[in-house]
Amino acid sequence: MNKKEVNEIKRRFKKDSCNFDKMVGCYVDANKEMVLTFKETFLNLEDEEFHKYLEIANKSLSGTVGNNLLELPFDPDSEIEGSGHDLLMRLRETRLQDEKLLIEYYNRIIESYDFVGNYLILLYHDTYDIPMKTSDELTLDESEEVYDYIICAICPVQLSKPGLGYREDENRIGARIRDWVVGPVDTAFTFPCFSERTTDLHACLAYTKNTKEPHVEFWENCIGCGTKKTSTQKKNAFNNMLNQVLGEETDETLETKLDIQQNLSDFITVETERLGQDEPIILEPQDIANILTDSGLSDIKVEKVQANFENYFEEQLPLAEEILDEKALKNNELRVEKNVLKERVVDLTKQLKEATGVTEEGKPADIVVKVSEDKAASVTTAYVDGKKCVCVPIEPDEVLFLNGEQI
Repeated sequence: MNKKEVNEIKRRFKKDSCNFDKMVGCYVDANKEMVLTFKETFLNLEDEEFHKYLEIANKSLSGTVGNNLLELPFDPDSEIEGSGHDLLMRLRETRLQDEKLLIEYYNRIIESYDFVGNYLILLYHDTYDIPMKTSDELTLDESEEVYDYIICAICPVQLSKPGLGYREDENRIGARIRDWVVGPVDTAFTFPCFSERTTDLHACLAYTKNTKEPHVEFWENCIGCGTKKTSTQKKNAFNNMLNQVLGEETDETLETKLDIQQNLSDFITVETERLGQDEPIILEPQDIANILTDSGLSDIKVEKVQANFENYFEEQLPLAEEILDEKALKNNELRVEKNVLKERVVDLTKQLKEATGVTEEGKPADIVVKVSEDKAASVTTAYVDGKKCVCVPIEPDEVLFLNGEQI
């Protein structure tokens, strides 16, 4: 699923266009025990609850595609009875109405989800009549097919912070009553995928709040699908490869990293012009080697990074933009501006010394003669009446100033 397809589904998550027919849930405590299960007809919820639950569904499809949102494939050979894929298919077909099946799936989540503390499991069901679109993206009223899908969201539930508050029944300020509050979505998925504006039963769209350490164990053991690395993980891995060969962080190594990021950015610009704006730019090991060489790394260091790169991205090469560090690029822009300013200051200082006649030792000159570059070659010195003099030839059409006055 791309961002455009994600947004098409999310546009339904509004009060006037929402069509969830069922929402079910399970509250799990820190001992991994089911405290409460419930089911709701979504459109019958009170307004405040309606919007809060809708916010959770919306968050389950938020963030950056490729980082927070990852399309995870199912292995066709593993789509067998009793598998994660099979359970999801049955949940979808029964529209979350089968209580026994729901309990089975709650237990599967509890066994697979590695989390310390209380949390809430929510499952939503929806059907979307996919409208036809013309080649120029105009939407028609006719429907091509029905996208029948479920969303699963897991939210931590934490005890509210202690504090003081007004206790109305006692008419005094006292300790607040602490209660359990449902927090933002930690991990979620949508099944099946809505790829190329059609149902893809062989993939799901996973959401992770923590892009550094997503719940891979949940993807593999509960959903039963494959896994992918987030853009954050890829970027951090590449930075670690550089750190291993560059060594201790110094001004010099920081400068080298900035050069690498700038050269990577330049590579993306060139490839985008060559391939087109919409074509993905796959970063090959040889591309990395060329970028590092252009950044001044030795052959030994380049070979080491290239080998680590090939090993880490053995299953799937990254997109170039996934390795690009936007923050480093901004720092590089500041570095370039700073260096330009330094050069400007040096140039202005030199010009000032020339104009005022200040020597390298800081001593002001008694006599300052300033002529054009063309004239400088004809300036000589000579002794007149035993004194050293500067001789500047003056042509009839030339203008001479002495101490700011024309003579």
